[in-house]
Amino acid sequence: MLKGGLCVAYLSLFVRLQLYLTQALTWRGPPLVFHSWWCVVWTVVLGHFVTRVGIVGCNWLMDPVVPDLVAGIKKRYPDIEVSVSAYPEKHPESASLDADIDVLKAKVDAGAARAITQFFFDNDLYNRYVDRVRARGIDIPIVPGILPVQNFKLAKNFATRAGATVPAWLAEKFDGLDDDADTRKLVAAAVAAGQVQKLAKHGVDNFHFYTMNRSDLVFAISHLLGFRANGAQKAA
Repeated sequence: MLKGGLCVAYLSLFVRLQLYLTQALTWRGPPLVFHSWWCVVWTVVLGHFVTRVGIVGCNWLMDPVVPDLVAGIKKRYPDIEVSVSAYPEKHPESASLDADIDVLKAKVDAGAARAITQFFFDNDLYNRYVDRVRARGIDIPIVPGILPVQNFKLAKNFATRAGATVPAWLAEKFDGLDDDADTRKLVAAAVAAGQVQKLAKHGVDNFHFYTMNRSDLVFAISHLLGFRANGAQKAA
């Protein structure tokens, strides 16, 4: 419980510094480095207004402890909306998908308002996952995580570590493009936009993009989907 308590303490500091947080995304951080704990807050500026989003991560914060972190945040700051992680193909360290959903249920019972999934490339994985989650009585939004793949080799390595499946059809689309960055970007934008459009046809209306510091690619995808910089939206 100490680990979650440290993260709540950091969040408390940010609130006291008058960052006016309205949302917090809690997630398990990367492996412990030099036995230090760390948390980070990102301030996202959108258009003419500012949304304050607290990103709270703790090294080696095991998933069973995350519900305690959520509960700690909600107890101290009930107005902050807390989002948590979800795994359509289960977390790499979970014993089973059912065990993973048990943890998600505990996060929801602790006060989580939304779950953002690990990225996936097969929409059926997401659809089946949502069905299983709903069958467990979990009714919060399950926001699909979308990873635009511009560098296939790096994305495949990333997916391997994250326990995400990379379908053969995706590898085929990037075959022979190792030295052609421009074409890779076009393919990446088309694939990601197509994935979003198919999910939207099934009623999904919120998406989380893993930008990997490539905002230009996500901008292109958004344009393909009908979003414009001036806020207007056309049919995708």
